[in-house]
Amino acid sequence: MEKDIREVVIMGTGPAGLTAALYTARANLDPLVIDGAQPGGQLMITSEIENFPGFPEAIHGPELMDRFRQQASRFNVEFVSGNVTEADLSRRPFCLSLEDGREVLTRSLIIATGANAKWLGLPSEETYRGRGVSACATCDGFFFRDSTVYVVGGGDTAMEEALFLTRFARHVTIVHRRDEFRASKIMSLRAEKHPKISLELNQVVEEITGDGQKVTGIRLQHVQTGEVTEHACDGVFIAIGHSPNSELFAGQLDIDEYGYIETDGSSARTSVQGVFACGDVQDYTYRQAVTAAGSGCMAAVDAERYLESIR
Repeated sequence: MEKDIREVVIMGTGPAGLTAALYTARANLDPLVIDGAQPGGQLMITSEIENFPGFPEAIHGPELMDRFRQQASRFNVEFVSGNVTEADLSRRPFCLSLEDGREVLTRSLIIATGANAKWLGLPSEETYRGRGVSACATCDGFFFRDSTVYVVGGGDTAMEEALFLTRFARHVTIVHRRDEFRASKIMSLRAEKHPKISLELNQVVEEITGDGQKVTGIRLQHVQTGEVTEHACDGVFIAIGHSPNSELFAGQLDIDEYGYIETDGSSARTSVQGVFACGDVQDYTYRQAVTAAGSGCMAAVDAERYLESIR
């Protein structure tokens, strides 16, 4: 691996990375795929998925990602476990250093390292994740029909999540630690005026409670008085943002103020020729498995065309 120069290396094995692997393998580019810190991406902690095309009976996240991987493996994609600790995009071919000391040289690079939802840091979040605790209303809102849910956050994302959840839930409460939202005025007003939404301002989540199987309530503490109140609910949606896994490329690629890798127009091309980005590491807007897979296809096609142009 240290001596060979690869045609394409893909970082990440979520829907974007594995779709890119499938397409580049079928183009006879012999891709090398590096798993990263969370093989399979965020879908590995997602229970039932009902909105991925082709699965009318729903499918569990880990099973879906296993099928992605099996399909890519059918075309002899090479996988390497572990993380990339350093990426040098200033040289040609690009040089990636792995945590076990190996170096990989490649003529093109597809970055599909994803993003991680920000969490509150409560142990109960982990206990009830996928069992009433979620960070994606679009993914999981359907499971909360006629339920009472809480949304934690004060930005546009929280307003969007809360408004989306009103399509399913009986009632939605937005919890924010300050006395006013950080969201844009129009989004705040939409949420505040919605008849199915109420507000808990100057409140922080002290604990998410449950019966061991699912969420049954939430405990809030007032930031000024210290008063603690308990509320029954069926679900808690954490909407305090996402952190794109783009740290390795700071100072080497154009990255926006939120940490998302910028791409050129409707393509997957980054600011460095021969480097492409796809999935949640560059998608601030949608962050869905199906859009990630689509952008993985785009990155693969762009990489194939780039490699053809330099031959």
